[in-house]
Amino acid sequence: MLNTLWLAFFLIAAATGLGRWLLGGDAGAFAAMVDALFAMAKLSVELMVLLFGTLTLWLGFLRIAEAAGLVGAMARLLGPLFARLMPGVPRGHPALGLITLNFAANALGLDNAATPIGLKAMRELQTLNPRPHEASNAQILFLVLNASSLTLLPVSIFMYRTQQGAPDPTLVFLPILLATTASTLAGLLAVAAVQRLRLWDPVVLAWLLPGALALGAFMALLASLSAAALTALSSLLGSVVLFGVILLFLIAGALRRVPVYDQFVEGAKEGFDVAKNLLPYLVAMLCAIGVLRASGALDAALEGIRWLVGLTGWDTRFVDALPTALVKPFSGSAARAMLIETMQSQGVDSFPALVAATIQGSTETTFYVLAVYFGAVGIQRARHAVGCALLAELAGVLAAIGVCYWFFG
Repeated sequence: MLNTLWLAFFLIAAATGLGRWLLGGDAGAFAAMVDALFAMAKLSVELMVLLFGTLTLWLGFLRIAEAAGLVGAMARLLGPLFARLMPGVPRGHPALGLITLNFAANALGLDNAATPIGLKAMRELQTLNPRPHEASNAQILFLVLNASSLTLLPVSIFMYRTQQGAPDPTLVFLPILLATTASTLAGLLAVAAVQRLRLWDPVVLAWLLPGALALGAFMALLASLSAAALTALSSLLGSVVLFGVILLFLIAGALRRVPVYDQFVEGAKEGFDVAKNLLPYLVAMLCAIGVLRASGALDAALEGIRWLVGLTGWDTRFVDALPTALVKPFSGSAARAMLIETMQSQGVDSFPALVAATIQGSTETTFYVLAVYFGAVGIQRARHAVGCALLAELAGVLAAIGVCYWFFG
């Protein structure tokens, strides 16, 4: 799928450039595409410098949290809930701890670090699977929740906004939080409906009801604020929560007598290894999308969509953010490149860039996750995983667009 998508970007760009030259007399189309190739290659390296630091930093702190027992404590805390949502997984099974660690990495916005942890969790769940070539209910629920992109701290989004010169990188904190809540809730309800999970179980309700009530009260509070107050609150909460999590990890490690510096360095080494493997993918996708934009094909497609949306009388400003939404189910690197390209072409704090950042932070690479997670354990029949994951993806995109209109008007 990714090979076809990447090749299509170049072929479409070539056909568009040829049309501009032969039909429109624009002899500079191919020169613009060549310039875009080198410009995007340079940008990829600049992004990698910041990405090295960010991944190294957060995987270092995550290692401290793991050594301090926070991850294990969360696994024990979530044990009764998982016992209801994943009745086929015994309490205390290693899969539960790995699932928790995977969710923690996703919550911190470390999607690249979450993948290897998620693969370990899927392998542990596979040991309990009575039909090795068919996804079990537990594997489907884990994958759909993973694909719903439950992100509490979208660190990578903050990083990209910082690199593009945003004066307030955490501006999209609350929009992403609300949109990712919508996608995760949609995914959970979809799986629960198909698997007939008893969400009205007292233990499940004890987890879900307080969260739902707190979210409802928080939404009511937000509804009473002006647009300026909403953006200010999002910025403040983003910064406070981000630094508060760091302090929590450090204090917990100190109380448990964990050598926090040594553990941080060990985790940081892992972050360095993860980051260095991303450069080829980043170069490939950024260059392909740069060529597509320079050829005029991307602008032409967006103009067509904008015309169709305009016929309905709706506001069309969100259309420039749609490239990120359209490629996100297939490729995280392509969506990341689309986001960066939108920031560059539209402005980092423009409405389309804010919508694209919110979409990027509240959705996941559904088909990539399906292929990698199920392919790693030899599953050939996904059952209802695809439908439920795509429903969560759609909910995240629609919520991101709606929330951004609410916050940024």
